[in-house]
Amino acid sequence: MKRAIIIGASSGMGLEISKLLLADGWHIGAAARRRDRLEQLKAIDPSKVDIEMIDVTSDDAPLKTKGLIDRMGGINLFVYVSGIGHQNRLLDIHVERDTLITNALGFTQMIDTAFNYMANNCGGQIAVISSIAGTKGLGAAPSYSATKAFQNKYIQSIEQLANMRHLHIHFTDIRPGFVDTDLLNDGNRYPLLMKKEKVAKEIVNAIYDKKHVWVIDWRWRVITFFWQLIPNIVWRRMNI
Repeated sequence: MKRAIIIGASSGMGLEISKLLLADGWHIGAAARRRDRLEQLKAIDPSKVDIEMIDVTSDDAPLKTKGLIDRMGGINLFVYVSGIGHQNRLLDIHVERDTLITNALGFTQMIDTAFNYMANNCGGQIAVISSIAGTKGLGAAPSYSATKAFQNKYIQSIEQLANMRHLHIHFTDIRPGFVDTDLLNDGNRYPLLMKKEKVAKEIVNAIYDKKHVWVIDWRWRVITFFWQLIPNIVWRRMNI
């Protein structure tokens, strides 16, 4: 049986990905902080959905994740969608700190939990929904941009580690542009905003195709390609 855990499954991209995997016959372990929304997801197909309340920043998050894996009888796929992000042009310290704790510390302990499970249980696939925001440092959202770059490099690092240890773990780093989820429901305007249903389908296809790095969609692939070519002496003067 195909078994997957989705971290951040109760809303936004995590919920859409969960629905697509369910429709394709997967048994899913749905993890998030809000039990009411997890229960709504479980109601779609109670026999194929296990749920667990997990706060990725909590010390007990790895233990709860291991318990969910055991309850499911193991997993083939681990999808990490959880995260926060805000524009923070005034550099509010609390916003920066909370973003770092969630997107760096929380991310790391959850990915490491999945990695160690798969290292000891015949491998699998780890898919991370990061962001195009990690391509370059974005002045409008410093900690969000920096933590997404951290996620990109961390996945690259442990992918190399898996190969060094001859482990059968595949990694997929998926980098969407702006998606119409609650994360962007802050009153600001975002260019090239994409529908979450369309993005979720492309994410699932990238997972099935075992892409290593995949930018969603073609417009953002073009934009981020040219971003990387801009020298820092020019980039630092741009208003992005």
